[in-house]
Amino acid sequence: MSETTEPTGTEEEKVETENVETEVLEAEENVAELKPKEEDFKSKFYYLAADMENLRKRHDREREQLIKFGNEKVLSGLLDVIDNLERTTAAIENDEDEKIKNIFVGIDMVRKQFLDCLKNNGLETIESIGKDFDPNFHEALAQQPAPDKREGEVITEYQKGYVLNGRLLRAAKVVVAKND
Repeated sequence: MSETTEPTGTEEEKVETENVETEVLEAEENVAELKPKEEDFKSKFYYLAADMENLRKRHDREREQLIKFGNEKVLSGLLDVIDNLERTTAAIENDEDEKIKNIFVGIDMVRKQFLDCLKNNGLETIESIGKDFDPNFHEALAQQPAPDKREGEVITEYQKGYVLNGRLLRAAKVVVAKND
């Protein structure tokens, strides 16, 4: 009779234990392989999240700038209209004719209303006369001797300057005092 030895309970347990140990080792190897990938995915996720936040902030800034300065071109074109209204009022201001005085009052009211409307949209006049010359806001057309004025003081304004929401729209054209 040939003797075949069947595994006893302890041998079956050994085989099963070896199989479990093998599976555990394989699982640990898989986890070890997946760990760097997980870290890579985490870093990519954080990078994309930060990038998305930066994109949102940049979009908000650009939208704010567009709202603030979107009408710059239109307002720049209206500066000539303001200049013409001011020239008109200056020309007829001292006229003695009653009809001309009434026309002056009407034109001056329109000019003031127009300036108020532009001011409500962020346009401000640059104050020049009596101020020190500032190349950021003034364009010097000439220098004139003026012994009773400070050196570099603006003494005459040929054209008003304007600022839109803190940004220079047009520099004031001025004459500056010069003391020899």
